[in-house]
Formats: sequence, structure tokens, C-alpha cells
Amino acid sequence: MPQVTKEELHKKVLDHKEELVSLCQDLIRIKNQSPLDPQEPAVDFVRRYLASHGIDSQRLVAYAGEDYPVIYARIGSDEGFHVVLNGHVDVVPVGNLSGWDFDPFGAEVFDGKIHGRGASDMKCGLAVLLFSMALLNESGANLKGDIRLHVATDEEIAGTGTKWFCDHGYADGADAVMVGEPTGHDTIEIGQKGILHLTLTAHGTPGHGSTGNYKGDNAITKLARVILHIDELTSVPGHYLPSQAQAVANSRTIAERTIDNPLVGNVIDHCSANVGIIEGGGKINQVPDLASCKVDVRLPYGCKHEDVVAAVDRIIEESGVKGVEASYEWIAEGNYTDDTCLLVTSLKDNIESVWGEECLPAYQWASSDAAHYRALGCPTIQFGPANNAGIHGYNEDVDVEDVVHAAEIYMLTLCDMLGIE
Repeated sequence: MPQVTKEELHKKVLDHKEELVSLCQDLIRIKNQSPLDPQEPAVDFVRRYLASHGIDSQRLVAYAGEDYPVIYARIGSDEGFHVVLNGHVDVVPVGNLSGWDFDPFGAEVFDGKIHGRGASDMKCGLAVLLFSMALLNESGANLKGDIRLHVATDEEIAGTGTKWFCDHGYADGADAVMVGEPTGHDTIEIGQKGILHLTLTAHGTPGHGSTGNYKGDNAITKLARVILHIDELTSVPGHYLPSQAQAVANSRTIAERTIDNPLVGNVIDHCSANVGIIEGGGKINQVPDLASCKVDVRLPYGCKHEDVVAAVDRIIEESGVKGVEASYEWIAEGNYTDDTCLLVTSLKDNIESVWGEECLPAYQWASSDAAHYRALGCPTIQFGPANNAGIHGYNEDVDVEDVVHAAEIYMLTLCDMLGIE
């Protein structure tokens, strides 16, 4: 049997694009909001789809337990180039239905878009991964390597599914990891910031609220005086290699284009800090003796832990407040993939060929499951269809053209990496 060609596989994507759109719709119609709904219907659907295209899969219990399993599948051979396709099937809750202009689980197609919860994040991206793998398997292509599929069901709440795959050897030896998270067609995300959870705790002295202005030591007001200066953490920089300069510049451009704030480029190469939780006090008529807050700090690549600690110490000292302590939980380091590796160069070439527009490799100002693969030394990108406006909000949708082009791009890039010419 002659080897199927890259051109023939590209044509197969276009010939079967209605199947791809239907797959997107079928996934969106499954109501599996994390943590409100069971994930099993979505897991069963994905496994049935794979089986219908001759691909065996496994349902595995991961860190999040029986209610949030992961799905693993593999095609290809042991020798050659090893590719991981990663995605998640769970979605965030839809919120107040009155905020939607259409049924969030209706998966209607109109105005050239697929509408519904998960259309961009990331049921259509997952559909692209499943569809590409299915077409390759049915084509009988002689893969010079393998494709491993990693599907998580808890990404929107715990994010432990992908970590479980990485901790248990399912990504070992991977030469490339493609995460189908939403980016839009003009960006390849090749890096992201790290995460630090900072806790500030203020200690005071209790007293009766009626004399609180004169007696007692109010822990809440002490903490507030420190919080007012927490934005000073945005002056802590990352430390980039000369080879990263273009990607940093790309990232600043994208941030400034996406978020309407002239200073937002700073979010790429400096720390950011968001006070997300405040706790303190027990009764309105008592001077509180304890208060705390949790701060989400995002760390640029090369940011030194000691620089962050020194900045926090300085903020507390300069506030003049006594009895405030800081504790740190370092979640992930800033990470990136070299933009000259085969994965990035092939993907960029194929995006620009399909869309006829420039695509910029860039760093993400947030974080994602990609960090787990990069921690293993695996070249990793994020690329997937998206209309960012509705993600995690109302009226989520994605362009049909974006989904179909994403499938073309994934297929062409898989061909490049797995020796199909």
C-alpha cells in the first residue's frame, strides 16, 4: 500500500470539514461544567469517537479521583518522533442564563460561527486534536513515530490531570507537545509566566469595637496599609536570554493590542500581583486580632525568588506596619520553548501558509498545563481556534473558518514531524 502524502491528508481535512463541525457541536452539547456536572458523559463520548475511528483508549483515574478521570490514547510506532496532543474537555459554568443570547449548550451554527459554552475554551480545540488523530489513523499513514493523546477533565478547577500524565511517564521522551488551548490564528504561545501564591498575615490585639480607635491593634487596617503598596511588585523584572528578545517584543505588542492599556506590555516581562482573597475579623463589634490576604503573583521568565522576597520585605518595612508576615508557595517557574525548534518553525510556516498572514511566537501573561511538559524538557506550544471575547463569559463562540484552518494546520504540522511528505 503506497504511503499517503501530506497533500492528500490536507485534502482529507477539507473533504471532511462537515464532520469536524459536527464533532464540535456534539462536544458542546454535552453539559459537563466543572465542578457542577459529571464529566463521565464527555469521557464516554470522546472514547466512543476514538473507537469509531479504530483508536483504542484508556480511562485512567488521576489525582482528582474517580469523578475526574483522564483519557489516554496512542497511535504510531515506538521508533521516531514522539508527539503529544493535549487538551481538556471540561468547561466553566455558564452563569446566569439571562446573560446569554443563545442556548449555551445548543451548539448552533450561524453567522459563520459555532456558538456555545466551550466553543473557544476548548471543545473545538479538542475536536481538532481528535479529528486530526482519527484521520491519520484511518488513512493508514506510516508514521515515523507516535502520537499520544492526553485529555484532562479537571483543567478548569484543579488542573491536575495533565500533571498526572507528566508524573506517571506518559510524556516521557516526547519531542513535541501541542496543547489545543485557545490562542487565535495569529499567535503561537511558546512560553508563559510562573505562579507564586503569596500570603500576607497581620497580627493585632483584640478589643471592644466601641473603643477600637483608641485601644487595641486592628489587624485588618494593618494589613490594608500593606496591601496598598502591593502593586510595587510589578517593578520586579524577569531575566531573558538575548535569543528571547524577539518573542518578548512580540508578546508586549500582543498584550498592548489585546488589552486597552498603554502600560500593559509590562505584564510580559515583569511580575504582576493581584490581591484575590482577604480574610479577617469575626464580629463587627470586636477589634480583629488576625487578618490575611492571598496574592496571585505571576513570575516572568528568569525572575529570581530572592528578588520577589526582597521586594515583599521592602513593601512591609516601608509601610511602617509591625506584625505582618509573608509566606510563599512557589507553584511554577516561568518557562518557554525555543522558537527555532522544529515544532515552532513548522507550526509557524503552516499557519502562515494556510492563513496568508504573519503569525507571532509569543509568551503568555498567564499560565497553563503547558508548564508541566516544559518542566520535563519537552518542546511545547499552545495553539487553537478562539474568539477570546466570550471565553469564561457569556455568548462564547468561535469562527468555523478558524476551526477548519486549525485542523489543516495541525495535520500539516503532524506530517512534518512524523515524516509524511
